[in-house]
Amino acid sequence: MLIETFDSTKTPLNDLLKAINDGKIQLPDFQRGWVWDDERVRSLIASIAVSYPIGAIMLLETGNPDVRFKPRPIHGAKGTVEPENFILDGQQRLTTLFQTLFSQLPVDTRDQKQKDIKRWYYFDIPKSLEPDVDIYDAIISISTEKTITKNFGRDIEFDISTPEKEFQNMVFPVNLALNSTDWFNAFMKYWNYDQDKIQLFQNFQSNVLKRFESYQLPVIKMLKHNPKDAVCQVFEKVNTGGVSLSVFELLTATFAADDFNLREDWEKRKKIFKKHDVISNLGSNEVLQAISLFSTIERKQKQIAAGRSPESLSAVSCKKKDVLKIDLPTYQKWADTATEAFVEASKLLMKIKVFKSRDLPYSTQLVPLSVIIGRLGDKVNNDGVRQKLLRWYWNGILGELYGGANETRFAKDATEVVDWVNGGEEPSTIRDAYFADERLWTLRTRNSAAYKGIFILQMQKGAEDFRSGDGVEWTNYYDEAIDIHHIFPQKWCEDNSISPNIFNSIINKAPLTAKTNRMIGGRAPSLYLETVKKQSQIGDQRLSEILSSHFIEKETLESNDFEAFLNQRKEALIGAIESATGKTVQRTENQNQ
Repeated sequence: MLIETFDSTKTPLNDLLKAINDGKIQLPDFQRGWVWDDERVRSLIASIAVSYPIGAIMLLETGNPDVRFKPRPIHGAKGTVEPENFILDGQQRLTTLFQTLFSQLPVDTRDQKQKDIKRWYYFDIPKSLEPDVDIYDAIISISTEKTITKNFGRDIEFDISTPEKEFQNMVFPVNLALNSTDWFNAFMKYWNYDQDKIQLFQNFQSNVLKRFESYQLPVIKMLKHNPKDAVCQVFEKVNTGGVSLSVFELLTATFAADDFNLREDWEKRKKIFKKHDVISNLGSNEVLQAISLFSTIERKQKQIAAGRSPESLSAVSCKKKDVLKIDLPTYQKWADTATEAFVEASKLLMKIKVFKSRDLPYSTQLVPLSVIIGRLGDKVNNDGVRQKLLRWYWNGILGELYGGANETRFAKDATEVVDWVNGGEEPSTIRDAYFADERLWTLRTRNSAAYKGIFILQMQKGAEDFRSGDGVEWTNYYDEAIDIHHIFPQKWCEDNSISPNIFNSIINKAPLTAKTNRMIGGRAPSLYLETVKKQSQIGDQRLSEILSSHFIEKETLESNDFEAFLNQRKEALIGAIESATGKTVQRTENQNQ
């Protein structure tokens, strides 16, 4: 049987605004405040006044226990009942219409400079009936004092601050457009039932106010049995011009229904991550994915222990729909574990010379790495376990396996790597990883994870600075501004007509301090090596050792033999890659591009 997911109808504007005032229609907590500027407010009023369409409204029926959000009434609404519907799309329009047409409070808006202001809105009655006048121009926007002044506020030019002055100036309050009877009676009495004035207002009522009373809005209602991921997906598609809704925002609203402030909790965890440069840019989504993995792994383990058949076991997953299923008890159980696991992952990465978030090959790989570390606990400090973990990590980087949609790989790695440590088969990431030597020629910028990976691999293998002879550690990485620099300088290569596609390759780059790079300049290697030896008082044997730590044979630099250098260093880097991944690099014919 086909289950309907939504229905659609036309609803009178007055009924919608009354439901908002009563509290039957409210905003879910993930909907942030939104204020339209004064010009757009007037334009919206004008559209209703001439019965122009202003677009459909989308509501979400409440009552699904799995899709609970903390409600928030539209500003000015007086009702305190539980909402029957949430506004998914149309917040800005409904808020503006409620404040201008129903609320008896000044409207929150902004001026042309985006400064917050409050305004009352009126129709100039005679002007609104002139056939050649755009109704927009007949709408008056006025300050909360309901006066317009000149001479720096000393003289009042226009005053509608009392009903009598409204009658006198022939202006009608927009917020009475749906309920004009009392105002009209007072208007007639003020003008002593003058027939011309009565006729004028009746024409205004027929041509303008009746449009407000009869106006209907298309309303699409998502029915309550829709799952939370469907709500998220629909909101993202229909709300492209408003707030971008994330999983975090939805869970924030869900947890708020249980009086838990997820945003506040996340700010505390973010401060912890900021203390560790490698994970300083970690986002809430990654933490929620880790929590989903921890919780679904535990659930599956319990099912196995209970003797469930393999085909009936729940999946380990961190896809959006699974992250959205995280309830507050699950979050509270695993949030600290996940936070600590990310911190421990950052410490492991520091040990292999990943010091900055910008050098992290794949930020996405942090998720399974942290979950694996969290599951292994103290085992990760055993050398054999750590070597397996690092082998998996390098295969993910150099195999370039974390560049696309990764949730399925996250789940597989979070379970398979731990199983492998405990005596099981190699993880599929290691089996899937593939690296060909020709890829080295195309790794030229930090946009590539493998490029950053080989930069880190050089530092991990003990690369010593040409000038100081120091290996790369946390302190000198920052103090000496270590970065990746050309070995055969760019200027020298350009002067010798070498293609940028070749000399910008990772094969021709090494981690060096800023001071050493300045010493190298744009000179031939043979010349800058002499300067290095002289200024740093380094002998040939020691210089050879330093260059070897970068997989460089000193003779190729001393002879300025760029081709020999490339071939030799490419082979040395391949050896380092094979050592890190435990897999053979596919060799092809030289493809110096």
